[in-house]
Amino acid sequence: MAEFSSKSFFHLRREVIQVSNETESKTVERTVAVKRCATVVKGGRRFSFAAMVVAGDGHGKVGWGYGKANEVPPCVEKATKQALRTAVKVSVVNDTIAHQTSGSCGASSVVLIPAGPGTGVIAGSAVRAVCEAAGIKNILTKNYGSTNPVTVVKATIRALQNVRTKDDVARLRGVQI
Repeated sequence: MAEFSSKSFFHLRREVIQVSNETESKTVERTVAVKRCATVVKGGRRFSFAAMVVAGDGHGKVGWGYGKANEVPPCVEKATKQALRTAVKVSVVNDTIAHQTSGSCGASSVVLIPAGPGTGVIAGSAVRAVCEAAGIKNILTKNYGSTNPVTVVKATIRALQNVRTKDDVARLRGVQI
């Protein structure tokens, strides 16, 4: 079996065009991490792979998936299907978020800060993948604690789910702006 380097798969980006009968929708998929696991059997080592994928529509819908298989392409495909199936809606206002927020998962904590136009996505690779898949173009981020891509992606999505727009708050309180 050929030697595999996980670094060669680390920053893969795919943009997939899915054409339905009525409209054309664009799905942004980012492979955040590919891990290789080896088990020792009688004939040598048997390798299996696990992939973390973030997928979104670029307009406020984003999800993550984790797939495992004996080869890299099937595990990325499984993770992509799970990411599209578990996608959630997040609030995006003028290509950024409405207010500062934070989220955590395990030992990872992520702080998301809205930014003005032209700032870009100032983030690490895992947070950047989530923000780009959600359609956020201007944001400042800081990761505290663990930098494990799996927990950082989960913490980022939890932080984005905490964002509320002015209209959301007005509707929840029963007042008009």
